[in-house]
Amino acid sequence: MTLEQIKMLTTLAEVGTLKATSAKLFKTQAAISQGIKQLESQLGVQLFDRKGYRLTLTEQGQQINQQGLKLLQQANHIATLSKHFSQGHEASITLAFEASFNLVKALPVLEMVQNTFPQTQINLRHEYISGAYSAILQDKADLAISPVNKRMLDPRNLDSIVLCYGSFVNVAAVKMLNRHPNLSSIKELENEYQIVVQDTGQETQGIHFDVQEGQRRWYVNDFTTKKTLILSGMGWGRLPDFLVQDELNSGTLRLIETDESDTNSEVEYRAIKQKDKPLGPVATALWQGLETLND
Repeated sequence: MTLEQIKMLTTLAEVGTLKATSAKLFKTQAAISQGIKQLESQLGVQLFDRKGYRLTLTEQGQQINQQGLKLLQQANHIATLSKHFSQGHEASITLAFEASFNLVKALPVLEMVQNTFPQTQINLRHEYISGAYSAILQDKADLAISPVNKRMLDPRNLDSIVLCYGSFVNVAAVKMLNRHPNLSSIKELENEYQIVVQDTGQETQGIHFDVQEGQRRWYVNDFTTKKTLILSGMGWGRLPDFLVQDELNSGTLRLIETDESDTNSEVEYRAIKQKDKPLGPVATALWQGLETLND
């Protein structure tokens, strides 16, 4: 059984006559007739009822034809993939992004890459704190999006572009703040639990951002858990402003405003790549798309 025979089967089933099949496949009627007979002999099944002018599929032929159509579709997919890879396109690329980055901002770029290179698999790595930055340094990602301090970026080894700015806000539930009606200092919250997300990278191990000495704390692995605990009144902490905007608008969460600390903390998000690692066509298109976000 060959793909050519399967193509004869599916085409003849579609158009109904040897003449029309011959014209569509650019083969002689004799070659098509011989090919179908050989296929029937190999399968041990009569595929067509030949009593009328138009050949019609037998019951068994209908089922085999359906499988043949799937087989041809898979063969076309393999051919498309092979062409894609032969042109130097990557089988997959990885974009690591820090979870405080609002991915909605990059969706138009991701959609463009998806539509332009549908055969390339895009892997998105969800990281925290320095995790996306570490993924680039450890060669676990092609590109990264992270709020990185400029002093951490060695221009000899890394390229970066500014994408946008974002804000973290200190928030707590009304239930917790009611325990501190005259709150004026973060120091007054040291016996409350600050909810802290753990770093998934290696670059800031041992460093506790915005955590005061003696502060009670709980560590969590993601912003969803952190937000849930804060909403319950079990603790307080910083969250990206876009994740809590609805709750701030409804009043279920409130900003923690004190004399000695800023309510908002602004961060700069950058796209990062290794300077000495050439990007393939798909990763290059993604990088160039990310550059337009700054526009």
